[in-house]
Amino acid sequence: MNSEVTARCKFIFRTATFIAIDFINLIISMFIAYYIRFDYKISTFASSFFDNIHFILIACSIKVIIFYAHKLYKSLWRYAGVYELVSVVMASGMANFVLTLFLIMQYRFTGRLFAPRSIFAITFMIDAFAVGGVRILYRVFRRYILGIRIDMNQVRRVLIIGAGSAGAAIAREMKRKPHLLLKPVAFVENDPLKIGCKLNGIKVLSDEIPLKDIVEKERIDEIIIALPHAKAATINKIYSEASRTGRKVKILRSVSQIIDESVVIHKIRDVEIEDLLGRAPVQLDTKEIENFIRNKKVLVTGAGGSIGSELCRQIAPYGPAKLYILDNYENNLHDLFLELREDFANLDIEPVIANIREEKRINYLFQKLRPDIVFHAAAHKHVPLMEAYPEEAVKNNVIGTWNVAHAADKANVKRFVLISSDKAVNPANVMGATKRISELIIQALDTRSTTEFVAVRFGNVLGSNGSVIPIFKKQIERGGPVTVTHPDMTRYFMTIPEAAQLVIQAGAFAKGGEIFILDMGEPVRILDFAENMIRLSGLEPYEDIDIKFIGLRPGEKLYEELLLSEEGIQKTKNEKIFVARPVFTDYQLLKRRIDTIRQIISEGTDNAVIREYIKELVPNFKSKQQVG
Repeated sequence: MNSEVTARCKFIFRTATFIAIDFINLIISMFIAYYIRFDYKISTFASSFFDNIHFILIACSIKVIIFYAHKLYKSLWRYAGVYELVSVVMASGMANFVLTLFLIMQYRFTGRLFAPRSIFAITFMIDAFAVGGVRILYRVFRRYILGIRIDMNQVRRVLIIGAGSAGAAIAREMKRKPHLLLKPVAFVENDPLKIGCKLNGIKVLSDEIPLKDIVEKERIDEIIIALPHAKAATINKIYSEASRTGRKVKILRSVSQIIDESVVIHKIRDVEIEDLLGRAPVQLDTKEIENFIRNKKVLVTGAGGSIGSELCRQIAPYGPAKLYILDNYENNLHDLFLELREDFANLDIEPVIANIREEKRINYLFQKLRPDIVFHAAAHKHVPLMEAYPEEAVKNNVIGTWNVAHAADKANVKRFVLISSDKAVNPANVMGATKRISELIIQALDTRSTTEFVAVRFGNVLGSNGSVIPIFKKQIERGGPVTVTHPDMTRYFMTIPEAAQLVIQAGAFAKGGEIFILDMGEPVRILDFAENMIRLSGLEPYEDIDIKFIGLRPGEKLYEELLLSEEGIQKTKNEKIFVARPVFTDYQLLKRRIDTIRQIISEGTDNAVIREYIKELVPNFKSKQQVG
């Protein structure tokens, strides 16, 4: 509280000081205006000026009031620039216009004048110069004094890539704030109209000049990529070249506050792997999501996992009546519960420990909890492990989904959303095949249930447990090598928040039986991913950290697909989300086959037999093959 009072007192003192300075300047301005008006005759103008001193003091007071109304005392003089000068001119013009109008009206009604009518036309020009000039002088004075204190050896020389509004805003702010110890030295630009010119006094160089040459010639310490509207593929290319210079590389990816010239330096950050995906992150409409979630009881299975936990974080702000977080692993679930309880104190959250393989337990819970919406994220997902233990993949991904989906049907759940995978398309591994069976289950059940069953299919998720990012990070921290299965392997990628948003959006769009697919842009080469992650760590691939090719693992494909040939594709209301046409699934036939595979697993049948039964359910499953 004391700090708030002190800050308030400082603000009042500063405002009063600025008002006093302006008031003195305005009196001097009137004095000079009288001197000009009376043809520089001291005897004539002095008598007229001092005879009207009371009116002059009142006029100056009115001007200060108008200045205050125009918020001239809200801006900081230390950063005064064009914006402040324009504000001063506008406020001065308004004040002098009002006072001139007053003189005209006074003469009309009384036949006498307190001052010559032309006096405020003269003071307008002097006011703008005096009031605006003192602000600029104050800024120059502070910069000069501050500049003496700065050790120039500590100042980092900055190269800005992009001479647009973002780059200009960055350079302007660096110049305004010498204490940041950042000096903009040059821009790099591809616009021929800008190349060779100067922006804010800084030269603009051509992007055809190699960055390495510019960095050496200009003695650059830091590079900032200021291209917030550029495609990620462009950013990827620029970053690759910039990182090879050995200088620190940062990026500005937002311009939301540049228009009003507010602070932008704090928005500059280190380049992240998401910036180099090769596509812009998907922005989803949240209005329909809010209508879908608000005041509903929502249950998330696999809530302790990467996708499940992010689903909970993104569902919580939309105000569900209750959020059930279900998982079999209590440690992750407990951590998530504590996090959500702290971030959303008013949200009713209930953790539920349960195993989706246990049919009776799941049925009991659904009858007790009666959720309105279910997001089914519980699943085994690691391809090599599921190749070695196919019975575990079937137990969790197939039988577990069967149990949860049927429990939702019996409990009259309004909507059920399954988390699927691009590996379900023409599966080359057990994990993908079991996810395809999960899709068949919800599509078959949708034809006979009042519950609306849908699935969401997407590619790899950046940063999820077991994904390439944490694996590559650990390998880089150990000094390498970074292991890549094949130089030509590609994958679709998305961020965890995007994945969660898509799942929720699909639930809002759903009518039943659909498989929703995200427009994920072009697939990314894993080798490029590895090289960029090494560079993001400040190292150079093949020099500081080696990359080793280890060959495709069991069940892996060189590339992934998002759509079966027979499914077709349709647009939704969101241009980034598509829906696959439902493929007919005979529920009774599917039930008999799942009962059979349930039976053979309970009898402890070997893996080869289990694979054959999976193939009966998914004929295009290419068991134990590596597909190129």
